[in-house]
This record gives sequence, C-alpha cells and structure tokens, in this order.
Amino acid sequence: METKESEDESRYEESYKNQSTALMMRIRKFKMKEVLTWQLAKTLAMGQGLAVLICGTAISSQYLATKFHVNTPMLQSLLNYTLLCATYTTMLLCRTGDGNIFQILRSRWWKYLLLGLVDVEANYAVVKAYQYTTLTSIQLLDCFVVPVLMLLSWWVLKTRYRLVHYVAVCICLLGVGAMVGADLLAGRDQGSTSNILLGDGLVLISATLYAVSNVCQEYTVKNLSREEFLGMIGLFGTVISTVQMVILERNEVTNIQWSWEVGLLFAAFALCMYTLYSCMPIVVRLSSATSVNLSLLTADLFSLFCGIFLFRYHFSGLYLVSLVVILIGFITYNVVPTPTAPTDPSSSSSSSSSSICEEGQCDVASQNEMTKQELAVKITTEEGRGDEEEQSADEEKKNGWKEEKNRRWKKRRATGPPQRLEGQNDVVVVRHSTKM
Repeated sequence: METKESEDESRYEESYKNQSTALMMRIRKFKMKEVLTWQLAKTLAMGQGLAVLICGTAISSQYLATKFHVNTPMLQSLLNYTLLCATYTTMLLCRTGDGNIFQILRSRWWKYLLLGLVDVEANYAVVKAYQYTTLTSIQLLDCFVVPVLMLLSWWVLKTRYRLVHYVAVCICLLGVGAMVGADLLAGRDQGSTSNILLGDGLVLISATLYAVSNVCQEYTVKNLSREEFLGMIGLFGTVISTVQMVILERNEVTNIQWSWEVGLLFAAFALCMYTLYSCMPIVVRLSSATSVNLSLLTADLFSLFCGIFLFRYHFSGLYLVSLVVILIGFITYNVVPTPTAPTDPSSSSSSSSSSICEEGQCDVASQNEMTKQELAVKITTEEGRGDEEEQSADEEKKNGWKEEKNRRWKKRRATGPPQRLEGQNDVVVVRHSTKM
C-alpha cells in the first residue's frame, strides 16, 4: 500500500512538473506581436467605425424627435432599405447564371422574406420601446443580444466557445454597467415610464430578432455572398417597411413640416444606416457576428460624448472607464479564435459544401479563412503537448544512440579482426559505422 501511494505521489509530482514546465515554456514563447496583430487592429478599427455610424443614426433621430417633433421610424428605415435595393438588388439583376436574382428567388425566396421581416421588426421594436421605458432599461436590456447570439451561433453555426470568450463577454458587460451607472449619476435616466413592462419586453424582442438576423447574416456572407444578402434584405425590407409605414405612420408622415434641415437629417440618417448595412458584412466576415456586436457596445458611449457638446450632457469619468473596459473585453475575445465543432466529412461536410456549390456560390476565400482558423486552433491546443513530446523524443534519441554505440563496440571487440570465409573469395568485415 505504501509503495502504491508513493508511486501515485511520484506520478502526480511528475505530471505537475511537466505541466509547470510546459506553462513556463509557453510564457517564454509568448510575444505581444503575435497577439496584437494587424488583423486584430483592423477588426477593432472597423468595429469602432460601425459604432460611430450607429452614433450618427442616434443623433439624427434625436434631433428629428426633439427639435422638429418627427417620430417616423418606419419612414427612416424605408429610406435605408430603398438605397440597399437600388444598389445591391440591381447588382443581382445584372448577374448571370445561378447568382441571378431570379434563380435566388426561385430557390429560397421565403427564407429572405422571413429574414427581411425579422430585420424590419427588430429596428421598429427598439425605436418603439423609447415611448414606454427609460434609456437605462434600454441600454441594459439591449445587451441581451450578445448571449442570444452566442447561443444561436453555437446551435446554428456550430461555433464552440472557450472560457476566455465567456470572460471577455463578462468584461464587456461590466463596461456597459459602468456606462449605465454614469448615466444615473449624471441624471440622464431619460425616457417615458408610461408602460415599463411593455417597453422592456419590446427591447428584449428587438435584441432577440437582431441576434437571429446577425446569425443569418454571418451564415449568408461566409457561405454565399455579401451582395446576395444585402440585395435580398433591401428588396424585402423595402416592401415590408412600405406596407408597415402606410398602416402605422401615414398620419405622422403627412404632418411633417418639411424644411431643408429636416431633409438633411433624414439624409444623414439614411446614409449612416446604408453605410452601416454595407460595411457590417465585411467585418462579420473578418471576425464573427458576436465579435461585431461586442464592438458595437461602444456606440452609446460615442453618442454620449457627442451629446456633451450638442445636448449639454454632463460628463463623467466613468464614461472613459466604460470605454476602456469594453475595448479590453473586445480584444480579449478576439485574441483566441472560436473553433467550429468537428463534423463527419462523409455526411455533413460533403452535403453542405455540395449544396452550396450547386448554387454556384462557392467562396474560396471564406473556406481558406476557415481552414486557417482551424489550423491556428489546432496549433494552440497542441502546443504544450508537442513541447513535452519533443523533449521526451530528444531524450530517447540520446539514450538510444548511447546504447547502440556501446552494443556495437562490444560486438566489435568480441568478433576480433576480419575473417576470411572458407570457399569464398570475398572478405566480410565487421566495422563500426558512425552514419545514423
């Protein structure tokens, strides 16, 4: 019993030493340049550019509501969808083959109809929530899009998250909490309290619909094409928002007192939304929908910074703390890639790739990016194990060389000088070879 316990203790000590040495070797090999790469800097810069565009839509909408008493979210969305339709749907019309708009509508029109409905209602629900609940509730509950998006990515896109990703999301949410705390201290708990329960419910519905739309966007962009997604969203979004505007906002639209300032604000909102929709698929393709939404958490902060000069908001140091914390969480999330679950190559991979290639939309660049990410994940996960195996292999080689050398030396001494075999003219010589 004592010998078994001592053996177990020695094995435990050896495994602990191996783990500690592997950890120390990994720390020694750690380089800041490998973490803060150009790819990460580009993703961070583009994500913050999207946040600035959202800030532009918020400021223009607030000017329309406060100064000119214009509350027409469907009309504003209609302008955005019309621009998308005029640009990307026209591009699909000019295509030939399987990428033509008629081939797309013939095969999967109902999917894009549902996606357009989800996107339109997500935009409408969050704007409508401002009439019933406070700004603080909207800022807090709007973060619900991140866990829903991670769940849908795990289920639909087969994305597998690690512990560092969950920690990074928690860091970003702490930054949002600091921003909300700064709003409360500054007395910016604006908004209506006529029906808080309804308003909070609308925010949660909007966050869920945004998550569904973003997951569909990531799948379409990485497997089909960006033009197809934007063209179909523009087509069906224009139709749905037109019908909904005629039903719900015809009185508000007819009562608008048009001027060059109102027209300029509508144009600014439409251009910001159009640029946001056009650029977001590019950033999603570089990273993921979850990463983009974490980056967009800073949009409210940019709106607050602009509001300090435009609307005389009170400044608080917690705003800067919140910005730094969110950016740290975003960088932490993007340092480690998110692998996808392994699939059966004979069934799921072949069937999915063949179904995509049948429609003529095989994207070689996206496949190469996915292969690079998988290789990076395999290298990072097996790095420590490979270091240990290399050490043990080197030790075994050295020991084997010594044993072989001793064995041949003994054999040479035992055989003596070269001997001539009877009945043969050839000479068989036993020699020691140094060539391995």
